[in-house]
Amino acid sequence: MSEDKKIYVDSRPLPGPRSGAFTEFRPGTRTLEAGFRAAPPFCPLPVDIVFEKDVAVKLRDGTTIYVDVFRPVDAAKVPTIIAWSPYGKGQGTSVSVMGVFGLVGLSNEIVSGLEKFEGPDPAYWCARGYAICNPDVRGVVNSEGDSVLWDRQEGRDCYDLIEWLAAQEWCSGKIGMSGTSYLAVSQWFTAAEEPPHLVAINPWEGVSDVYRDLVMRGGMPDIGFARQLQEGSFFGKNRKEDILAEVERYPLMNDLWENKIPAFERIKVPAYVVASYSNTLHTAGTFRAWRRIASNQKWLRIHNGQEWPDYYDEKNREDLRRFFDHFLKNEENGWESTPRVRYSLHDFQGGDRVNVAADHFPPSDATLTKFYLDGRGRTLTTDKPLDEVAASYAVKSNPNAISFLARFDRETVMVGYPKARLWVEARDADDMDLFVLMQKLDAYGTPLQQFTVPNHSAVNHDLTDHGATILRYKGSDGRLRVSARHLDETLTTDEVPAHSFDRIEKLSPGEIVEIEIDLLPIGLVFYAGEQLRFVISSRNLMGTMMPGIEEYIGANRGEHVIHTGGEHPSYLQFPIRA
Repeated sequence: MSEDKKIYVDSRPLPGPRSGAFTEFRPGTRTLEAGFRAAPPFCPLPVDIVFEKDVAVKLRDGTTIYVDVFRPVDAAKVPTIIAWSPYGKGQGTSVSVMGVFGLVGLSNEIVSGLEKFEGPDPAYWCARGYAICNPDVRGVVNSEGDSVLWDRQEGRDCYDLIEWLAAQEWCSGKIGMSGTSYLAVSQWFTAAEEPPHLVAINPWEGVSDVYRDLVMRGGMPDIGFARQLQEGSFFGKNRKEDILAEVERYPLMNDLWENKIPAFERIKVPAYVVASYSNTLHTAGTFRAWRRIASNQKWLRIHNGQEWPDYYDEKNREDLRRFFDHFLKNEENGWESTPRVRYSLHDFQGGDRVNVAADHFPPSDATLTKFYLDGRGRTLTTDKPLDEVAASYAVKSNPNAISFLARFDRETVMVGYPKARLWVEARDADDMDLFVLMQKLDAYGTPLQQFTVPNHSAVNHDLTDHGATILRYKGSDGRLRVSARHLDETLTTDEVPAHSFDRIEKLSPGEIVEIEIDLLPIGLVFYAGEQLRFVISSRNLMGTMMPGIEEYIGANRGEHVIHTGGEHPSYLQFPIRA
């Protein structure tokens, strides 16, 4: 059983920088009057709000958690939106949250400070006839029990909270969920438990497989952000799950990690899913969940920025309200005519196209196209090279990478899922950590990229020269440890390979093996004369996901050989729109 494999470590109290104006444990009910400010940097409340603080909720196993509820004054029964995460429910005015807003270039004046980090703002939603519930989840701050990280236990706990909320005299019995990152992930797990009163969800970018997205992407133990998440949150009085120790003890897929994948086939409620191409932590997981959830009422919007500015953008918030008004208030507001897919296209030159309507993703007019690697000219060509040519690099050399180019003679639109199928060989080594990247170059060969956040300061330039990839988009990347190349036949498609990660297949001297690497989904426009560069390297081409975390260094030695043409026709495949 996965519970037997869990490892725990002592937690510690919420530190000062993570504490906010309402962190202190003080059960009771008060009315926050219109014009109230949680703290000077934040916006005043537009309406009176009932604030029920530190309300005790008992879960099915007897564990008590504490929640804050914000709801309209003197309103009829109202629907409720839950923001489920291990971040302190009173953290909205904390120094840490204000620092995150500063990092991305958002003003604290756009929120009230009553919101949970990455969650819906009560100031907005209560004024429009909704209640907001911010829980301190199991093991966090004053809540009882031991906390877990992205786990089916969280789904069961949130199920219990949903059913408790639905029974409250002020609640209409209709519950939704919303939020980004952790708050998105928790929605997959909760919806899979099928609570009767959960009516609709709004996952706004989040992983959907802890093993593949967080701790072992491509089979490599890249735990920089996992360490930040574990050590920088889950503050409480008891214990928290030690995922760092777990990945060291269980480096292959097992039931512990399977328990950290939601049961997608049981997610049947209406879902408004929001994604981007550029978030190296969340992108793969968001698209995976979108593909696999069973709901026949699901909408996907792919934006061209970073999730926090996108989530709090006024137009996007109004768009989300239309979704919730339709499903939580039964309003006939035309939401059903919203295109099932709205995607964006980057051009990296200020001409991004957004909200391009489609029935599917990739759109039905996108055709999978193979561009073969030609080791002789270092080009990408639609014709399979007849002659076999190997290209190689020494891991300890500079450069420890090889690349291939294609130039487009007319406007070319790529939208969908890229993948690489490569024939590779390791010399003087029995394994390879391979990193790949699709870059867009202008007509003069200059790499193009763009910030995903409003803050384009010198500091953010420094942070993103190598790393902090959530802040600047440089292209679609992928990675694979070659000994983890075995494909999961039940999950793999022609578009998206999926590896089983349940075995290790080391290389023998002189052995040439075929591998498939999934790259993050793309929406890219190439104008006439512009180029695509495909890079293969032994080094981490993108750096870290977040600022200030430890970078993963590939476990490599010897020489990497990429075979092209002839009997080993390596290629890059991506969808081109007609």
